[in-house]
Amino acid sequence: MSKQNTMSHEEIKAILRAADPIIAQGGRTLLAKILKGSKEKKVLELELDKTPFYGFFKTEKLEEVTKKIDWMIDHDFLDIEYFGKLPRVVYTERGWLIESDQYADGLISEWRDWIAEGQENPDMRYLKDRNRQMILLMLEKIKESGNQGFIPYLKLWEKIEYKKVRAEIRETIRVLETGEPVHELEVQERQNKIEEALMGSAPYDYLLKCFECGERFTFTVGEQKFYKQKGFALPKRCKECREEYSSW
Repeated sequence: MSKQNTMSHEEIKAILRAADPIIAQGGRTLLAKILKGSKEKKVLELELDKTPFYGFFKTEKLEEVTKKIDWMIDHDFLDIEYFGKLPRVVYTERGWLIESDQYADGLISEWRDWIAEGQENPDMRYLKDRNRQMILLMLEKIKESGNQGFIPYLKLWEKIEYKKVRAEIRETIRVLETGEPVHELEVQERQNKIEEALMGSAPYDYLLKCFECGERFTFTVGEQKFYKQKGFALPKRCKECREEYSSW
């Protein structure tokens, strides 16, 4: 288990945001270098210095930043999956719940900047083929904003999107044009889920059933971390049966 005891909500969100461009493509070391603000050649070649929260932990040692990432893995915000023999960082369900919410907020904030700048014809293709769940969440948040200044951008977006998303965009335009009130209870429920997710959960030992003898055995936190780092499947045998099996 990581020696990092706890982290603030701000730190959790920063690590999740910084991880976005390397999800399923890079490992913990690369993520640590992004957060540290490394000037390493690979980081710059991949333009990861343009990543949100690049250098967020620039005053800390790389080893300490890595411990923070391990804490995120231990507490079920991030996970490690193996693609071939290479370990890659991925979001857990909890991590993606938080990240999709703040990602959608970031996209909407950019639209607000466009309105302030008087930008009229932005290229909306950057939204095509984005995660569908996050896009639908973004549209819900736009409805909740009641901001009719978003309507021209929605109309531009509708022209380049797929059928199902176009229907949701049209519905969002309708809600903004009519001033239909939002369901405050649904908004509050979503916010409560985000707050609950940010609390995380400490890792714990749990029981597995032995494939050989049928007895239950403890799979400790330390063993879980080791198996995860190595990309091993869950053990099917208890310690005694493993030792007996290996002696055959």
